[in-house]
Amino acid sequence: MSSPLSTSTGLSRTRELLIGRLRRRKSREREGLFLAEGVRCSLEVLAAGGKVRFALCSPRLGTRHDGAELTARLEQAKIQTLPVEDRQLGLIADTDAPQGVLLVCEQSQIELGALDPTATSRLLIADAVQDPGNLGALIRSAAALGLDAVIALDGCVDPWNPKAVRASAGAVCRLPVVMGRWQETAAWLRRTDTPLLVAAAGGKAPKAVNKSRWALVIGNEGSGPRDAILQDADTIVTVPLSPRVESLNASVAGAILMYALSSR
Repeated sequence: MSSPLSTSTGLSRTRELLIGRLRRRKSREREGLFLAEGVRCSLEVLAAGGKVRFALCSPRLGTRHDGAELTARLEQAKIQTLPVEDRQLGLIADTDAPQGVLLVCEQSQIELGALDPTATSRLLIADAVQDPGNLGALIRSAAALGLDAVIALDGCVDPWNPKAVRASAGAVCRLPVVMGRWQETAAWLRRTDTPLLVAAAGGKAPKAVNKSRWALVIGNEGSGPRDAILQDADTIVTVPLSPRVESLNASVAGAILMYALSSR
């Protein structure tokens, strides 16, 4: 009996065009879909229960030590898997050196008001974080440290950007990722009695903050958090640095602060 991998009919022009459109934010928003590339990212999406519309697999996947595991997971999940040539995948993939797999997945749409306050006590808020690698790494750290949700404010790069998804290693499917504006987010924090902690220079060391419920804001890589957020902050928190180092990458600082605040 042939496997589902050998019974697929290949990539249609319609789906090839869809994949091309999903490189653009407006198209991702309209379609409600995103792309996940790479073996590790794909395995994480599947492990997190992400909804996969279909997968592309090229012969290169079979040369990887973890390729067999992913192939088995795709078959177990009964995901339609379309065979393509390495060259074809290289032309439509976002990465320079594809690992032989690309998934087309459904975004997990959730509104701010749908978050359950009783089950959401630790949040990460990204304010105008514009580098997809930074945002993806922040989401990955938030998932790894057991945070309950991530809110990406207006001005942020799209969390479903292919580079952000890869930087999150698929963790974007592990916890709710909400798109929101500051006024609505601030109102939700007040309504749920969630203290607002803002990462900025001159604040307290995180070990001095003794709160079991909090929302941590990581601001723009160059300008930091917006003034309105600073004015609403309950506490400013800072990673204490050696005088020899001026600052940290946003995703690194965020990971350190989330770890320190979570280690109670």
